[in-house]
Parts: sequence; C-alpha cells; structure tokens
Amino acid sequence: MEKRPRAGDGDGGGGEASGSVGGGLVDTLPEALLVEVVGRVGLEGACSAAASCRALRSAAGAALSSVTSLDLSEFPPTNAILNRILAGNDTLRSLTVNCSLLDDSAVAAIAKGSLHELSLLKCSSFSAFLFVAIGGRCTNLRSITLEMAISEGSESFAICRNSIAHIFKGCDYLENVSLKFPLLAPGFIDFDSLVPVIPGTIKVLLLQYVTNWQAKILFPVSPSLKTPFSDSLESLSLVLDIITDELITFITTSLSNLLELCLEDNPGSETDLHNDLSNIGLQAIGICKNLTHLSLTRGKQNCSSTFRRVNDFGILMLAEGCKKLQTIRLGGFSKVRDAGYAALLHSCKDLKKFEVSTASCLSDLTCLDLDETATKITEVRSIADSGLSSICHLSKLTLLDLAGSDITDAGLSAIGHGSCPISSLCLRGCRRITNNGIGSLLCGSGTINKTLVMLDIGNVPRISGRAVSLIAKHCEQIYSLCLRNNLLFTDQCLEILGSVQHKNPLRMLDLSYCSRLSRSFLRQFDLPLFRGLRWLGVGKNVLERRGNTPTVAEILERRPGLTICANACEMGCRNQCHRDVRAQAQ
Repeated sequence: MEKRPRAGDGDGGGGEASGSVGGGLVDTLPEALLVEVVGRVGLEGACSAAASCRALRSAAGAALSSVTSLDLSEFPPTNAILNRILAGNDTLRSLTVNCSLLDDSAVAAIAKGSLHELSLLKCSSFSAFLFVAIGGRCTNLRSITLEMAISEGSESFAICRNSIAHIFKGCDYLENVSLKFPLLAPGFIDFDSLVPVIPGTIKVLLLQYVTNWQAKILFPVSPSLKTPFSDSLESLSLVLDIITDELITFITTSLSNLLELCLEDNPGSETDLHNDLSNIGLQAIGICKNLTHLSLTRGKQNCSSTFRRVNDFGILMLAEGCKKLQTIRLGGFSKVRDAGYAALLHSCKDLKKFEVSTASCLSDLTCLDLDETATKITEVRSIADSGLSSICHLSKLTLLDLAGSDITDAGLSAIGHGSCPISSLCLRGCRRITNNGIGSLLCGSGTINKTLVMLDIGNVPRISGRAVSLIAKHCEQIYSLCLRNNLLFTDQCLEILGSVQHKNPLRMLDLSYCSRLSRSFLRQFDLPLFRGLRWLGVGKNVLERRGNTPTVAEILERRPGLTICANACEMGCRNQCHRDVRAQAQ
C-alpha cells in the first residue's frame, strides 16, 4: 500500500518526555518495525517521534527516505526543513509543497527524477532556475501544478513569464498541466514561446488567468493551425477576462475528444452585450456529445455582470446536445428560468452534481417532481424550503449549497429529519434562519449530525454563540467551519468552540469580518485550544498587538503547522495566489 504522509495527520504528541521513559525499550525493537510504525503516523507524527529518542530518529529518516507520495501543502516549510525531509529519497513519485518560504536553495531537493506528479503552490521567490531544473531532471513527469504568487512588474514576474516553456521542452510525457497566476496578471503567459512546445500528450489543461484572445491562440479553427494537443485534450479549465461565443466555437471545433469543460470569466466592467456569451455559445457546446462535466460561471470580483444574452432556449439546446452530463455548474445566468434548469435535470439521466448560483429567476419549481433518476444526484445547490422536501431524501446527496437562498428554520428541520448523507452544507447569506433552525438541523432524527464535516454559516445575521455551541456539541466530526461576517460571534463563543474540539478537531476555521471579536482574540489559538487547526482566516483588521496578546508571528512560531490568512480569502485560500502571513512576517 502506498505511503502518503500528510502534514498535520499526526497529533503532534509524544515529545522528549515520553521518549526518555521508554527510549530504552524502543531501542530494542527491530528497525524494520520502527520504520513501518513511523511511516504510518504521518509527517508531523514522524517528526515528533524523531525528537523522542535516537532509534525513532533513525526510523523517521528511513521512513521519509522511502515514501512515494508527500503532501506539504498545509504548512510552508523553509529551505532547510524541505531539504532535510527530502534528503536521500530517490523513490518519491508525488510531491505537493507550499512554496511561500522557498527559493532557489530548495530547487535541487524538489526537482527529483523519480517524480511523476509535482504541485508547487504559492511560489514567490524562485528564479528561472526552477523551470530549467524541472525540465532537465523531471523527465518522467506526468502531472505538474504551478501556482505563482508574484506581482506584475516584479523581477520574478518577468523571469517566470519567459521560462515556463523550459518545462514543456524537457517533460515529454506530461498529461496534466495546471498553471495559476495572480488575477492582476491576465497576460502572464508568453504564448508565443509556450504553445509550440506543449507536448501532444496533454489530456488535462488548466490556465488561470488568461485573456480571451490568448485562449483563441490555443484553439484555432483552421485545421492547418491545430496545436499538437488538440486530439489528446479531454479536460479544459480556463479562467478568463470574458467568455464569448467565438471562443466557445473555437474550443468545441478544435477539441474533438473533450469530456470536461470549465470556463469562468471575471469581466473588469459591464460587458458589451454584442460580445458576450449568448444562446449561440450554448448551442456550440451541444456539439460535444460526450461531455460529462460542464462548468460555466461569471465571477464577481470586479463587477456584478451576468450572462444577459442566455435564456431558457439556450439551456434547452444544451440539454438536448449534452445528455451524458454528470456534473453541471452554472453561475450568472440571470435570464434562465425554471424550465431551462428543469430540462437539464430531466435530460441528463446520469447527473450526479447540480449547482446553480446568481440565478435570480430560479425557484423551487426546478426541483419539483424529480423522477427516480434523480437518486443519483450527489450535489445540489440553490433551492428553498418547498424544494427541500423533494431532495432531502436523495440517498446519495453529499453536498448541499443553499447560499443566499430563501430558506427558513422549517427547511433546516426538513434536512435534519432527512436521510441524505450530507457531508458539506453551505448556508451563507440565508438571512431568515436562526439558532432554532441550527438546533432542528443538528438535533433531528436524520443522519446529517453524523455525516456533516464542512459547514458554512457566514453572513447569517441571526446566528449567535448558541448555534456555535450546538455545532460543537452535536457535530464533533466537523473539520471545516466558516463563520465569516458573523456579527454576534464573540471571544466567549470562540473559547467554547476551541475547548470541545478534542476528539476530531477542526482543521479549517474562517473568522473574517467577525466584528464582535476583541483585539485579543488571537490568544484563543495558543495551545492546547484548537490543537488540530491547520488554516485560520482572520481578515486584515486583527494583526496589531493588544496588551499581552501574542502576535501572528509568535503564534506561527509556536504552531509551525498552522497557516493564518489575513487576506479575507475563502476557506483554504483556494484559487488565490498570494504569499502567506508567515512569509510576509519574515
């Protein structure tokens, strides 16, 4: 069985005290047994074991030198730590690293010839040496993810922009490529040097962020100008400045084997109607008869524009052409009504995930009278009370996103008595629910209080500490909790939450914009409270010292496995390329 240590999987316990008591006994155990035991406790557990006695230190070194998969995404290692962890390992096949504290001194350790999968997150201080080393040494690479946390105009920006092609020139077997860059740098990628060297083996491609005109360079309509990967690409994800009919036509015409298409745009201003996505673009997607996953969304970072030229007719043509869809994610279709969404639900018999957001014309009628095929659905988003009665008994429903919906406590009660094995529930912005609703949800006769692990109750004005106490008491398995913009959440609520999280503690907690928290609330995150926490969102207004309150830097020094985000990002800083607070503090 493959060994996959992950930072934070161990409890961090042990220490030299326990080692001094049993060190003599441990020294008598066979080394092979110690290596096997240490290899199973995760990276943090292995490090704790190494500090306890000489035999375990040796076993930890041997275990780390033989792992085949390593995930260091939950905390940023320094150059010295990473070099020590990876020293002597010639069997590593998969590596994920938070690179916010790394520079070229770590490149030799990272660029291993044995790697098949490499993910480098939040890179900010590397030079061209990184890309040259990967292209020269990692010749067996099948998958690469690069997330650059650099600003336009910086020296690193210019160096990286002209160096990425080195990876493609040396890695002839790449199948999965993910390149993510800051939103302020949509023209980061030098396509003139990149496109000709992208290997024809690519099956999965993600680019974030690119301009519409750059994307069209990748997918020319003319057969004589086809790129090498046109026949091999099966999954395409683009984050753009604008989605247009012309771009979609280019994509669907060029990629004959496309199975997954994910497009998101973030217009800088209100879009020109004549150049925006319309029913024609939806009809062009219908050409892809084998499409199984589709995501079309409009972000709202810069403006609140929606796809105003798409209506029910466009969705009906999509439903008629793409009947094999298993996942549908639509956001920003303000003119599409229940008839259009219902057509997708009834036409796509293999549908498992259905998400709709920013849809002002959507009502519960979409989910009424679902037939037996709906029992396959595992994810549903955007519905209200009357619609919940139709879905709360879906036997495979694991994700329910009700953000901004008009649900009430009665709707939560229906969920609380349902049999859905819901593991992720989003109630953000549901302004009509109260503490009583949370009580009905978690204290009902259903299964959700046993299956729920991710909960978002951000921006719910009538939720207070009582609801948080209910969550802490009845959902001990919760590992991700979003409380952002909760105006009634206080230091006392935080203390209660931290004190009961001991059996299966929280890993991720978002407290951004919780204005009732005092300036000294960070003291709650000194050990032993929240001992399992790996990500904490605090917003930008709590980084100043108050009295004896520890600073962020002091907390991070005591808790090396914790990441604190002061940028008000969504949970886990997903899809955001910026440096960690830890890196900024240095």
